[in-house]
Amino acid sequence: MKANPTIAIIGSGVMAEAMIAGILRQKVTTADQICAADIRDERVNELHDLYGIKPFTDNLRAIEGADVVILSVKPQRIESVYTALKGKIPTGAVVLSIVAGASISAVSNGLLHPAVIRAMPNTPAQIGEGITVWVASPAVRQDQIDLARSILTALGQEVFADEEEYLDMATALSGTGPAYVFLFMEAMIDAGVHLGFPRRISEQLVAQTLRGSVDFFLGAKAHPAHLRNQVTSPGGTSAEALYYLEKAGFRTAISRAVWAAYEKSKALGKGKNSEAPEK
Repeated sequence: MKANPTIAIIGSGVMAEAMIAGILRQKVTTADQICAADIRDERVNELHDLYGIKPFTDNLRAIEGADVVILSVKPQRIESVYTALKGKIPTGAVVLSIVAGASISAVSNGLLHPAVIRAMPNTPAQIGEGITVWVASPAVRQDQIDLARSILTALGQEVFADEEEYLDMATALSGTGPAYVFLFMEAMIDAGVHLGFPRRISEQLVAQTLRGSVDFFLGAKAHPAHLRNQVTSPGGTSAEALYYLEKAGFRTAISRAVWAAYEKSKALGKGKNSEAPEK
């Protein structure tokens, strides 16, 4: 793998900044080898002030001499990126796309470039605790695979997939997953306040309960149902609470929500666009 590769990032939202911070934290390359481009001059200048990267408002200038071109824009902006960069990606570069729903073939055809990696990180990547599922086109070289892995590892854990279909699944499960967790946290915190806890105490109780439960699950290496049964005494408080969750269709609601996100990811890939949160 090339020392201090040149990395161009098209789009400068939250996930792009997380990637910049992770790349520098893990010393994948140096700040002067990172180019960030965005239509907002103030945003790329802000990233320059924070991290020392090179700011651009011209996508074409940003990718000059790049070893990796990272696409980090909203799905509804990807067509304008194709228009600006079609046939202009440096010959030896690899394109790493984190655009939700954009297939490898769509990116490759849109840019007229064969070496494309598609990845789906999630928001905990902002603190280096994310997980990214990714897949590469046949034209991607081994050294480019290694470089992509070093970039994605800087965001947390990574899972290399054999089939691109897994990317839409990952979008629905892990990519969108933090939103489900935050909603669950919000509901538990509000329930604690309703019981009579001050909000700060309810927040502390819920946050540590979730963190401890996840750590316990990872350490126990047991099925979640087994761990749940361990804390569910016959006729007890857990049994009563779980009865109401099951009666309310808790499992079904989660399953349907994940499936809806999966269908939306596939629809975005087919150009059936709607407003999507910025990365």
